[in-house]
Amino acid sequence: MVISSKGRYALRVMVYLAVNHDGSFIPLKEISQHEELSQKYLESIATVLSKGHLIEAASGHKGGYHLSRKPEEYSIGEVLRMTEGSLAPVACLKEDAGHCDQADLCYTLPIWQGLADLINNYFDNMTLADVAGKAEKTVKE
Repeated sequence: MVISSKGRYALRVMVYLAVNHDGSFIPLKEISQHEELSQKYLESIATVLSKGHLIEAASGHKGGYHLSRKPEEYSIGEVLRMTEGSLAPVACLKEDAGHCDQADLCYTLPIWQGLADLINNYFDNMTLADVAGKAEKTVKE
């Protein structure tokens, strides 16, 4: 499993919104400039996050994006699954994988399932608030 730039940048957008979580809408241009990321690419990521109801969008003069919920109500796993799909380390464990005829005989399947469990537990037990708190500390130091 490799997390793509889409997933990494989505997390950066979400952390930025969490650090600046005061209910106001933040323009994508501001996020793009602060994070030094392509605004065009962030527009496509913001669309995915918005359609997934992770962020809310507003257009116009005071438009932009903000979190739909409190930062502590998001898991990092939720954000990554929204942008990456499955976090499975091997193809046979992806949700859309068909049944493997060799699954009952596969000696390595428990290894991959164990790794998948570790990955999911790690990301699902870390909240956006956890990451934002560390980001705020780093900025203040």
